[in-house]
Amino acid sequence: MAPPNRAGALAASSRRQNGGEKVPDGRDKVPKGRDRSPDGNAKVPARAKAPNREKAPKGRRAAGPPEGPEQASPARRPTPTITDVAALAEVSIATVSKSLNGRPGVNVTTRARVLEAAEALGFQSNALARSLLTGRSYTVGLITNDSYGRFTMPVLLGVEDTLQSGQLAVLLCDGRDDSIREQHYVKTLLARRVDGIIVTGRRSDPRPPIARDLRVPVIYAMSESADPNDASILPDDEGGGLLAVQHLLATGRASIGHISGPESFRAARLRAAGAEQALKGAGLTLAGGEPLYGEWSEVWGRQAARILLRAAPDTDAVFCGSDQIARGVSDAVRELGYRIPDDVSVVGFDNWTVMAEAAQPPLTTIDMNLAEVGRLAAEVLLSAIAGHAERGTRTVPSRLVVRAST
Repeated sequence: MAPPNRAGALAASSRRQNGGEKVPDGRDKVPKGRDRSPDGNAKVPARAKAPNREKAPKGRRAAGPPEGPEQASPARRPTPTITDVAALAEVSIATVSKSLNGRPGVNVTTRARVLEAAEALGFQSNALARSLLTGRSYTVGLITNDSYGRFTMPVLLGVEDTLQSGQLAVLLCDGRDDSIREQHYVKTLLARRVDGIIVTGRRSDPRPPIARDLRVPVIYAMSESADPNDASILPDDEGGGLLAVQHLLATGRASIGHISGPESFRAARLRAAGAEQALKGAGLTLAGGEPLYGEWSEVWGRQAARILLRAAPDTDAVFCGSDQIARGVSDAVRELGYRIPDDVSVVGFDNWTVMAEAAQPPLTTIDMNLAEVGRLAAEVLLSAIAGHAERGTRTVPSRLVVRAST
């Protein structure tokens, strides 16, 4: 009996596994859709790994998206219209338009109700269509020379709080105390067809107007135009000085000195005038006889405190023209052995929180309400855009912020 052909048996087994058939030339027939390898044998494609799907209970289909082209898509919500907003807010379409565009003629309560309705519905006005329809860009330029942003940022926040109700955007430009750069920004903003311009800075002294006879209204905030026909919004520096000294008098102080920045700054002169007015009302004068003018710095505060206490050792309070000066005064007073506020009270000006809250002890100070200055400037600008221009200078009252130094 002949031994079994082992090689032939293995080949037959391979053919059965691969599903091939024997053909006359002795090669395996390649099933449709398969390729041959270079040696003439059939190439078996790798089997794709099935997706890992959980086995569904008997009688129930496995979880997953429905099969076939008839897969259902989620229903789309209809786009809300201005009519929908008017219906929800229970006002006319004209009132909705005025409220969303920041135009006058709508009271605060109604405007708030319209804005709430628009937000609840997800209503978004078409900015391009609105611009084409009204001939406005719904943008406002803000030019500043306060590169540090110490005064500009609070003003800007107030401006945005007011303009956002009318869906207006603010374009911020830094003039950096360079008149050529400032004029470049004026031309750039006009080329972008802004609806108006707000000019601000780091000091309130009168300054030349940015231009004459512009086609858009210009409002000055924390800065005053030298042209009385322009509208300017300023903090009340004199009222702030009055408020500071009245507070010190109310705490029982009677020998009050005043240390401030350069006398060339109108703000320094006005704050001193307010302090002297409060003292005059109480039948008193400044400790040392007159204000000590110098720099807006802690270094000057330390120097001036020593000068004041040598000239008037009985001084029991110091009103400072800025928080930086007050920090320096506080340091010098403590170094000389006085206790704050037990022996000497200290009041600053600006309410620069980073400076005032970090002082030892934290400073009582005057807040200029710069955000309110910005809000009022934006309101005056919106009114001017609507055709109701305002002229002259308005002031915003300051407020007292009491901390541990008094």
